[in-house]
Amino acid sequence: MNVDFQMPGFDRQRDRGRRAGTMAARDRRSPIVNRKSGNSPAFTLLELLLSLALVGMLLVAMNQFIFSMGELWGRGADVRLFDQHVRAVTRFVEQMLRSTALPTARGVQALAVQDVRLPEGPTGTLLAFELPAGSRVLTWPGAPLPDVVCALGVRQDQGLVLYWHSRLEQHFASEPPRATVLTPLVTGISYDFYNANARSWQNYQTPQRDSTGQWQLPTRLRLRFAYGKLTRETVVTLPGAVPALPLF
Repeated sequence: MNVDFQMPGFDRQRDRGRRAGTMAARDRRSPIVNRKSGNSPAFTLLELLLSLALVGMLLVAMNQFIFSMGELWGRGADVRLFDQHVRAVTRFVEQMLRSTALPTARGVQALAVQDVRLPEGPTGTLLAFELPAGSRVLTWPGAPLPDVVCALGVRQDQGLVLYWHSRLEQHFASEPPRATVLTPLVTGISYDFYNANARSWQNYQTPQRDSTGQWQLPTRLRLRFAYGKLTRETVVTLPGAVPALPLF
């Protein structure tokens, strides 16, 4: 006699296990996971196409925004670059003149108005100064030398020109100085003098002499810049004379 020792409810548990295994196998075979099962979310083909379309529209909108901002930024590029150039040249001239405030070792003030022999032949009355350590804008034919005598002038066909040569050169007294163009955008230079009696500023296109006939050192320089229709004018304050230190 065969006796079935199955426990009560065992058949129901076995049926539930079979159904769960069948559903898991069906889910593995199906390319899309059933959302009701609580597993990882899946996307239909329509949802993928919609998301790609939205991303494409977003990229097109961003490109249009970037190009429009580039056009707006590029419209004022000439003005910004011109203003940056004007500020850079003005700052360089200020720093260069500030480094000449101290007198030379011979006790002569290094900043003065003098008659300078120009490379093109004639003599010009220019603002002259000395750079004890030279400058980075000077291109030497040989080794750089100290005690560089410079003069600042403007030529209509070249712009703002720095004339320079060193006192240590063999032909310092016989040969004219070299010329280095600082910027071709400077069209003119003028000189400001303060009239203490009238308590007012007076601007002249050329240096002026004092009551004794000596060249008078201006208080300020005015540089005029021009580029196409753009014009600017900047003011450079000359450093005051510093008395020489006693030798110990």
